[in-house]
Amino acid sequence: MIAIIDYDAGNLKSVEKALMYVGEKPIVTRDREQILNADKVILPGVGNFGDAMNKLHHYDLVDVVKQVASKNTPFLGICLGMQLLFESSDEVDGVEGLAILKGKILKIPDSPGLKIPHMGWNSLLIRPGAKLYQGIPDQSYVYFVHSYYLKAENEAEVAATTNYSTIIHASVEKDNIFGCQFHPEKSGDVGLTILKNFAAL
Repeated sequence: MIAIIDYDAGNLKSVEKALMYVGEKPIVTRDREQILNADKVILPGVGNFGDAMNKLHHYDLVDVVKQVASKNTPFLGICLGMQLLFESSDEVDGVEGLAILKGKILKIPDSPGLKIPHMGWNSLLIRPGAKLYQGIPDQSYVYFVHSYYLKAENEAEVAATTNYSTIIHASVEKDNIFGCQFHPEKSGDVGLTILKNFAAL
C-alpha cells in the first residue's frame, strides 16, 4: 500500500490517479499510523517551501516523515516534496527543511531568453543504474514547473540532472529515499514508468 501524504500542499489527485493507472491502490492520508505502516510513502508538493514546512509542523508530520525515512520504507518526494527533504531554501529565510538529505534549494539564475518559473519539458541526463529509471532511455523528457532547484551536497546521490540556466539536480536517490523535481504524474509514459519502478521497489 502506497500512502500519499496529505498536508494541504500537494497535487494529490494527479499523483493518486497516476498510481491507480499503473495498477496501485494508493491512499491519501495524514494519519500517522497509516503513513508509518505503509509499504511506500510519497510526499508530493507544490507552492512555497516555508508554507509547506509550516503545514507539516501543523499536522505533526515532521517526525512521521523522518521516521519513515529512517526505517527503510521507500520514500518519494515530488517537486516541492523533494525540496523539503533538504536543509534550506532560498525561497524563504530561516526555515529549516526536513534535512533528511544534505543540500540547498537555490533560485534558478536569470538567463537571457529563459523564463522563470521553468515550466515545460526538459530532457534528463540519467545516472546509469538509478533505480527509478530502469527501462527509461537517457535524455527522456519530463515535465517541470519550478523557480527553485536543488544543489545536492553529495553528487553521488544525484540520479538525474537537467540543464535550465544552470545544472539542476533533477532527481536524487539515497538508500530508500528518492526525489524528483519534475512531475512524474504529468510526464506521460516516462513518468508512469518512474512511478511503476517506485511501486515495484
